[in-house]
Amino acid sequence: MPVRAIKYNYRNITGRLASSKSEGTPEFESSLERDYLTILEFNPSVTKYEVQPVRLWYFLDGKERSYTPDVLVHFQGESGKPTPKWLVEVKYREDLRENWHWYKHRIKAAFRFAKAEGYLFHLMTEKEIRTTYLSNARFLLRYRNLPIDDPHFHVLIDKLEMLRETDPDTLLTAIYLDPWRRAQVLHVLWQCVAQGYIGTDLNIPLTMRSRIWLSQ
Repeated sequence: MPVRAIKYNYRNITGRLASSKSEGTPEFESSLERDYLTILEFNPSVTKYEVQPVRLWYFLDGKERSYTPDVLVHFQGESGKPTPKWLVEVKYREDLRENWHWYKHRIKAAFRFAKAEGYLFHLMTEKEIRTTYLSNARFLLRYRNLPIDDPHFHVLIDKLEMLRETDPDTLLTAIYLDPWRRAQVLHVLWQCVAQGYIGTDLNIPLTMRSRIWLSQ
């Protein structure tokens, strides 16, 4: 449960995000935080995340002050090995520059806490968040939880296994010459990508000419 309630206001974009990885409904207090939560929702290596996870304390000008990092991210370990959790603070770069005299004390407190707990502390800005991966995640999230009960699923997978590596346009054309039939099957292909059956490089804009392959 969040240790700090987010206050809604008219200056920043605040709201809630539909989530399958957070306990309860996660809230955000900027569009940048919303975008980062979107990445966490889509990233298959993230098992769950907690917003406003812990309250930290630090001293500034002789006074004890509190600070709550934005997110604690849990990852799925590879080959049974545990992966350190990430304690994350999300900030705009301009905000950091203008208010660094305030933020540096909070960041030091977060870094000390993360090190003591065996976590990794990350400061995420729009440079790390607003990427091609985010654009692809936004597009594919709509297909992430839709059940694949379409008979075309096995046709797509079998044909891609034959072609080994190709692109969406070539794959669909190899199955159907009729463009209307190809359009009907396209959503199944995006479901396969979103749910991990078909692999692609999501750090490159996703198009009908993107390279795709069967995931292992």
